[in-house]
Amino acid sequence: MTQAPHRSAEEIGRTETGPRPLPPLGEPRPLRTPEVVDATLPNGLRLIAARHGVVPMVEARLRIPFAGEDAMHPATSEVLAETILTGTAARDRVQVDTDLAAVGGELHAVVDPERLSFIGSALSSGKGTLLEVLADALTGAAYAADEVAGERDRLVERLAVARSQPRVIAREELQRHRYGDHPFVREVPQAADVGQVTPEAVRELHAGAVLPRGSTLVLVGDLDPHTIVDEVTRILAPWDSAVAATELPDLPELRGGDVRLVHREGAVQSQLRMSAQGLHRTDERYPALQIANLGFGGYFSSRLVENIREDKGYTYGAHSSFEFTRGNGTILVDADTASEVTAAALLEMRYEFGRMALVPPTEAEVESARQYAIGGLLTSTSSQSGMASMLLTLAVAGLDHHWLTAHPDRLRAVTAEQVAEAALFYAPTRFTGVVVGDADKIGDRLAALGGVVLP
Repeated sequence: MTQAPHRSAEEIGRTETGPRPLPPLGEPRPLRTPEVVDATLPNGLRLIAARHGVVPMVEARLRIPFAGEDAMHPATSEVLAETILTGTAARDRVQVDTDLAAVGGELHAVVDPERLSFIGSALSSGKGTLLEVLADALTGAAYAADEVAGERDRLVERLAVARSQPRVIAREELQRHRYGDHPFVREVPQAADVGQVTPEAVRELHAGAVLPRGSTLVLVGDLDPHTIVDEVTRILAPWDSAVAATELPDLPELRGGDVRLVHREGAVQSQLRMSAQGLHRTDERYPALQIANLGFGGYFSSRLVENIREDKGYTYGAHSSFEFTRGNGTILVDADTASEVTAAALLEMRYEFGRMALVPPTEAEVESARQYAIGGLLTSTSSQSGMASMLLTLAVAGLDHHWLTAHPDRLRAVTAEQVAEAALFYAPTRFTGVVVGDADKIGDRLAALGGVVLP
């Protein structure tokens, strides 16, 4: 049997009369409004419960504002997040895991400068057990000396590895460049600080900061949002305080300026990180900016990706995205490049900033980005976990599920003229940032390019 010759994708898609036409895109299905109850419990906790999906599961998301000014706060917070689920007066670590496993559940905690978060799930029949384990940790975490010591030592090892990673270094340098000594900058604690954290310090932080007032719990899945309010109220009643959890101080407005070169000796790659002030989701111009961002670098069919990845081959990936904090939004643009093309990549990035502002997206670019944005929203909220995360994100922004279900129509209503106006947010003078790389290899060319402060 003779093997058929290999044909490229282009050849497969071509007929005698030319390229085979693509079928038209179908109309995306509407975003179904979930049945939601939004209530504030007697202890000050905000509960958002939504019936969503047909899978017999429940997703839980708890956000506790967790900002702190103390120099040791980041280190103590990390140890707290690692040990809060390792045992209580009623359950040791094994019992916590056993109780969750019995209901097909899982629960873990993470922390950053803005919040302490709990992410969990369980079979809908076991949601009571999930909530009881959570309540037990919130009110009675033991922070046993051996558990704190073990997790603290493992955390020190992980931090040593993390702080050697180029992307972690670049993120930390960008944060410092953008916001100086603001608490938001302290995302990765120093390993030496973590090594000094004691069980007593963790217990003290828990007592003063793990608080329900000002916190938000989201439950999504196979549940009755009306009856679950009483269940959550009963289970979490012991978690109480008259004091509210501590929100992160407002971030200053980000202003454009020079890029700072950060020397990383021996690096064969460079990390380019650029940022500009954007808009919060509550701003009426946000839908237009969302479409403009996609057209610039927010998905694969974008200008930046087409330029420095597809055309020039300077990077495997370039991205433009938003970062939201309470009441604030910024634009982040990143790419990793080989040292020898770092200056050229920065030049092309600046060129695309200018082209975006001066030659805004065409009708075709706007429509492509619009369809991607609507489809992405529908896809991301189709699962119970995606819906839970989105409802929590909106709650923190001061929005509710009505914003979510109305957003596809807002995106459909955006005009090319509105996108052109939003594209001015990408003017080169609005951006600042850092380049992390070997200054001995890339410094001269960056200096020749201008607008770069050398170490």
